[in-house]
Amino acid sequence: MIYGYARVSSKDQCLDRQLEAMRHYKPVDKVFTDKQSGKDFARESYQALKATVQSGDEIVIEELDRLGRNKEEVKKELEWFKTHGVTIRILDVPTTLIDFQGQDWIRDMVNNILIEVLGSIAEQERLKIRKRQAEGIAAKKARGEWADYGRPAKPLSDFEKFAQKQKDGELTVAQCCAQLNISRATWYNRMKEAGCRG
Repeated sequence: MIYGYARVSSKDQCLDRQLEAMRHYKPVDKVFTDKQSGKDFARESYQALKATVQSGDEIVIEELDRLGRNKEEVKKELEWFKTHGVTIRILDVPTTLIDFQGQDWIRDMVNNILIEVLGSIAEQERLKIRKRQAEGIAAKKARGEWADYGRPAKPLSDFEKFAQKQKDGELTVAQCCAQLNISRATWYNRMKEAGCRG
């Protein structure tokens, strides 16, 4: 069996480019997809893929960082597939696409070098993203905007409505925050703005 695996980091990103690249390479029997960060391998579809594959199967992936961004963890996963007799084809690592016909040690040697290099690049990119996120959060905090970071503003009328429900005992503060998609800090700040108590 030939399986495909595609991953993007968030739900609003598109998998089409990866799926198209697989189709151009060879037909696959089934594609497993995740819309989740590549920082670890606790992904539902990826784990389902591991539970499905058997010795002699192939897995096609467009790029190494679609598998994962942590170099050491990627190497462990690749080793797991190797020991279970599963061949990994990574489209941006050309040597994984070659059948060395009895000279697997050559393929393994070349692939290990390429995977080491590409894995390091992917990991550095992940660290850069985390650094940029931390810098953005720090800037938000410095401007006093942290409570609303990443959340759309809600009309004060909504807070007044939920504040009344909380005051009447219909909802707890935690339930109000969950329904409004805000933090407790934002709840109390907005209640002050609205002149409510709760």
